[in-house]
Amino acid sequence: MQFLQQKPAFHYIIFFSLLEGSFKGDRTEYHDWLYKISQLLTWVTILLVSRYENWYLVLCNPILYFWWILKPLLETPHLWAIISSFEVMNCLLEVLSFTGEFMFGLFIIFLKAMRISNMDRNSNSIEAPLITSKMEQEYSNGDRERKSCSFWEALTFKFVNSMMDIGVHRQLNFEDLIKLPSELIPSSCHNILASCWVAEKTMQNSDPSLFRAICYAYGWSYMRLSLLRVVNDGLGFLSPLILNKLIQFLQKGSEPIHGYILALSLGLTSVLKSFLDTQYTFRLSKLKLKLRSSIMTVLYDKCLHVRLAERSKFSEGEIQTFMSIDVGQIVNLCNSFHDAWSLPLQISVALYLLYTQVSYAFVSGIAITVLLIPVNKWISTKIAHATEKMLKEKDERVRRVGELLMYIRTLKMYSWEHIFTERIMERRVFEVQHLSTRKYLDAWCVFFWATTPTLFSLSTFGVFALMGNSLDAARVFTCLALFNNLISPLNSFPWVINGLIDAIISAKRLSKFLSCPEHINGFSPTDPVCHFGCHCSPNGNHNAIIFQDASFVWSNGDQEEQNPVLSKLSLNIPKGLLIAVIGEVGSGKSSLLNSVLGEMRIIHGCTHSYGIISYIPQVPWIQSGSLRDNILFGEEMNTQRYGQVLHACALDVDILRMSGGDLASIGEKGLNLSGGQRARLALARALYRQSDIYLLDDVLSAVDSHVANWVIQKALLGPLTNQRTRILCTHNDQAIASADLILILDKGSIRWTGTFQSFLSSPYSMLSMTSDLKVSSSSESKSYSSNPSEITSYLLKEADYMDSIEQCIDIVETESRKHGRVELSVYKSYAMFVGWSTVVLIGLSAVFMQMSRNGNDLWLSFWVDSRTGANHTGLYLVILSLFSAANSILTFLRAFSFAYGGLKAALQVHNKLLIKIVNAPIYFFEQNPSGRILNRFSSDLYMIDDSLPFILNILLANLLGLLGIAVVLLYAQILVLLIIFPFWYIYSKLQFYYRSTSREVRRLDSVSRSPIYSTFSETLDGASTIRALKSEDFFMKRFSEHVTLYQKASYSEIIASLWLSLRLQLLAASIISFIAIMAVIGNFGNFPISLGTPGLVGLALSYASPVVSLLSSFLTSFTETEKEMVSVERVLQYMNIPQEELCGSVSHPNWPSHGQIEFENVTLRYKPSLPASLDGISFKIKAGMQIGVVGRTGAGKSSIINALFRLNPICCGRILIDGLDVAKVAVKELRGSFAVVPQSPFMFEGSLRDNLDPSGKASDEKMWEVLEKCHIKSEIESGGGLDIHVKESGSSFSVGQRQLICLARSLIKFSKILCLDECTANVHSHTASLLQNSISNECRGMTVITIAHRISIVLNMDYILVLDNGVLVEQGNPQALLKDCTSRFSGFARASTM
Repeated sequence: MQFLQQKPAFHYIIFFSLLEGSFKGDRTEYHDWLYKISQLLTWVTILLVSRYENWYLVLCNPILYFWWILKPLLETPHLWAIISSFEVMNCLLEVLSFTGEFMFGLFIIFLKAMRISNMDRNSNSIEAPLITSKMEQEYSNGDRERKSCSFWEALTFKFVNSMMDIGVHRQLNFEDLIKLPSELIPSSCHNILASCWVAEKTMQNSDPSLFRAICYAYGWSYMRLSLLRVVNDGLGFLSPLILNKLIQFLQKGSEPIHGYILALSLGLTSVLKSFLDTQYTFRLSKLKLKLRSSIMTVLYDKCLHVRLAERSKFSEGEIQTFMSIDVGQIVNLCNSFHDAWSLPLQISVALYLLYTQVSYAFVSGIAITVLLIPVNKWISTKIAHATEKMLKEKDERVRRVGELLMYIRTLKMYSWEHIFTERIMERRVFEVQHLSTRKYLDAWCVFFWATTPTLFSLSTFGVFALMGNSLDAARVFTCLALFNNLISPLNSFPWVINGLIDAIISAKRLSKFLSCPEHINGFSPTDPVCHFGCHCSPNGNHNAIIFQDASFVWSNGDQEEQNPVLSKLSLNIPKGLLIAVIGEVGSGKSSLLNSVLGEMRIIHGCTHSYGIISYIPQVPWIQSGSLRDNILFGEEMNTQRYGQVLHACALDVDILRMSGGDLASIGEKGLNLSGGQRARLALARALYRQSDIYLLDDVLSAVDSHVANWVIQKALLGPLTNQRTRILCTHNDQAIASADLILILDKGSIRWTGTFQSFLSSPYSMLSMTSDLKVSSSSESKSYSSNPSEITSYLLKEADYMDSIEQCIDIVETESRKHGRVELSVYKSYAMFVGWSTVVLIGLSAVFMQMSRNGNDLWLSFWVDSRTGANHTGLYLVILSLFSAANSILTFLRAFSFAYGGLKAALQVHNKLLIKIVNAPIYFFEQNPSGRILNRFSSDLYMIDDSLPFILNILLANLLGLLGIAVVLLYAQILVLLIIFPFWYIYSKLQFYYRSTSREVRRLDSVSRSPIYSTFSETLDGASTIRALKSEDFFMKRFSEHVTLYQKASYSEIIASLWLSLRLQLLAASIISFIAIMAVIGNFGNFPISLGTPGLVGLALSYASPVVSLLSSFLTSFTETEKEMVSVERVLQYMNIPQEELCGSVSHPNWPSHGQIEFENVTLRYKPSLPASLDGISFKIKAGMQIGVVGRTGAGKSSIINALFRLNPICCGRILIDGLDVAKVAVKELRGSFAVVPQSPFMFEGSLRDNLDPSGKASDEKMWEVLEKCHIKSEIESGGGLDIHVKESGSSFSVGQRQLICLARSLIKFSKILCLDECTANVHSHTASLLQNSISNECRGMTVITIAHRISIVLNMDYILVLDNGVLVEQGNPQALLKDCTSRFSGFARASTM
């Protein structure tokens, strides 16, 4: 009801005019007095009633309800009589008064209808939360600031002073920001929109619309603002009318009191409009914050609940773009929608007032406007198409950047970063092509709409003069003031249309995603016969999981349904058993677990699970935070259970020796943990929850054999999981031997089930187990108890190493932010990106454009003051036409040079940033989460692409407009000098006081945005784990906390901006009052200096009127530019990061020719504060040898590869390959000379052919030959051949298949040196044995370095290196070392067969 506070203003003005007439002696009828006083009292009463909570009961009672409908109808004859009198001022006031009463009547009707509708909707249980939360939110709670500050403080935004006082003296922190009002809390915003979206989906099941849901949630609050907007726009037209009366007074002369009243009225109108304008913006901004918070939380909540099968329709980059781009574009709908009807209304009123001044001459101006309508419609359509295409390209680019950041270590090892960089740049070129189409079309819009007022004035005055009419100062400068009022809506309208188009496109994109079916954890139970002979009851008392003729697919394609991933599964899994699921790579093991979780789409049959589920994916998902947070996962601490879980997962020793214990910080994706520790941490998280079913996907592949034995005995067979159902997908022999039931999958179907003893006698045992285990299993199949002292000793050594890391560093650095004003170097850098020649062209065109516009107005003032104007009309029109032509040409030049410069900067900033990021050392990516880096490529780059050029254009126009006004005012009325310097002093103090705070708040806003994107990206990776553990509420709460901080920063920024805007507008209003009063005084006084001709005085007054909006717009655009420049500042921060040493002093085209490797006293530290990962190790590998590297976790195995590939620089010593120091070889040439298979398989979206050989050098025959040797040819052929489309992250293949494809990739690339980092961890033993034979045969003559956890893999190699704590403790032939019972290697071998 705040809009009602402004309504009595009209009646005060009408009352004031009556008082003025009486004061002059004019006769005023008593019924006019009574009518106006009654209207005033009515609105004052409404205003007072509206401030009480029971206002609805008072204003909407049946009698008054009928009266609000009848009152506007009864006033219609009175309105028509006033309009018929053709008295402009009275007409306008009466129309505004009638419009206000009519809109209030509609308001009451709409309110009554909404209340009735709400009562009906409350009967629907699905929609009940909508009405309850909204009514409670809107009408019961009220605004927090109204409770904590007075009405005057809220009206003037004085409550922000405490924050701004701090901002002047020191850097602001989040604690210093303004307290967030209750209605802006994300949880309440989420409830409102979420319940409306549920209701929308219920009513529009086939095609739900997010836009309609937003209207249900916030439409009422938004529509109330339209009344305030009408009043605000109406006041904007009072100034030209009062100006007309004032100039007529100056020309004709009258009573002095009349002039003073008009002058004061002009100032008071500006003051009143200042308060109205800021209050409207304040309430609209709060509504935008509500909407932004609502959409963000609803989108995040959807990502928590949508199953993987449905999410696969959207790329990860596309989903991230939903959060970073589309949310903002939908929020901008709040501005665009009101502007879409308000701007045409303003244009219509301005045209009507022009008609009253120049009769039908204004039709010539309308003709120009009408001719531009189809042109702008065509442009808007083209902009919509370009925007849609641009967003698709942006989605793909962001996805590719995210892919690059996720696998940057692997890409550097492959030396593929330049290939991926080129692909991203190519995608960026396509994006910029569509962006350029949009920008150049925008430039045409700017040209048409910016030149329209000038052409409008030329055609209007020209036709008016040619019709035989004479131009006088009052008529001309009233029209000029109206033309100035036309400039803003005319220039803004193209952007409004573009904003509406962008919002509609984004709303459709989000609607499509939000409409996806959500996760379903099971279907109706069945009653088949159990494998163990016990009959399953319908309620599932004896079974944990049931499948009945169930088939599953990952997507909705018809082809997928014909070839299901899992086909016709019929299976009862009893409670309390340990089930080992085995099978070849790609047989469907991981898919089986996902089908239990409900992540896949079932196309036939049914399945059901009974009880609580815990799940560990094949690639353990570790979240940023402490180790304890990762285990508890939002659950309450149970000390006893917690200790038992740590002990069972062999984590208690790690934690005991870590600095900070279980509160030690873990980096993004567990980057400061070893692979084995990540697996055990994920297992601990699952075990901590006392679940009924544990789904474990290859959890033992990343741990060493003796640790695997410990985990099997203590975790999988221990008391924590006793009598619980455990389904373990594994290739581990000990786990298979310990299972109660073995299930063999092959190509998505169950081939065999049975106990371990029957498995040993089946033909499948030949494919799945090593011979050593079969021998030991025949005597004692369940006696694999590890030696506790040996395991503890091993873990102590491992923890010692990790402790040294944790004591020295906190891996993830806090995001830095600068303080103080944005440095001049940032502006200079952006100008360099634009190009200095373009900057000069923009500046000159803008300056001369403003000069032509001011010259046009000065020539008009000269025309109306000239006594020979009627005799030389043609000459005056020709010169006026020349000014208009020059203005049009310069406007065209400025618009297109701005578009060109912005596009050039966008392309250069992206490419330079990408190159700098790609060439950064590995430790940079370990210290900065990918979400933080991706924020630069999404939100910050979007600001530089779109927002920054736009706001710079506005800033330049406002600056030159103010300079032009200052020059014209000084020329027209020299007494303006009396207030220029005091005005400038106050203005500078205000802007300094404001800018000190606004910069810091904007930086806090940017910093608070990064955790949102980081959390969002992290959640996308681990969504299936979160759903399985039923932790959606916990993660939703954590995300809401991040959004709350973001809301707080944005709210503080808005309030500070409005604080300044109000004061500037009041300051400008004082200038208008001064000029008007001095004009009146000069008209009657005897001043020693001339105050100008009537034409110049009219010009000064018409130029003083837009000072209100122009001054506010200038500082707003200036501060907005500074805020947008923060994005450039943040991008420049990443352009100054350390770079790898890419150059080398020597180059050998055929190097390495033999493959001899020699380490000489090599020491490697990841940071100076860290202990040595390699401590003075020396060894020599002869050409063509196959070397195995073994050791405990953290022993330095991977550091050998890091040093060899120069991923991390060595501190001392040197590495020689064929006698050449690798430090002298260029990094790209060095890495490109090696072949590598990483432990975590890497595949990117594209064809399989591109994944195998991105350079395109290998033939198809070569690829098929290698695929056959890697035992994956048949799967590729059945899937569609080399043109198979690989999904994002290789999700169309299992992890084991990805490893085999990566191995094939390394064999296709012929190199004398091949590095294998546990490349067979995720394949079963038989396939691993076959692969080792293939490697041995295919890699003869190559030097092969293999890092392995399975001792059986390295037994047949030529040489073994045993590392411990960065020291080479043992080396030699593996068979010789096995015979030595005291050797470290023989100890590892014994542990692997325990």
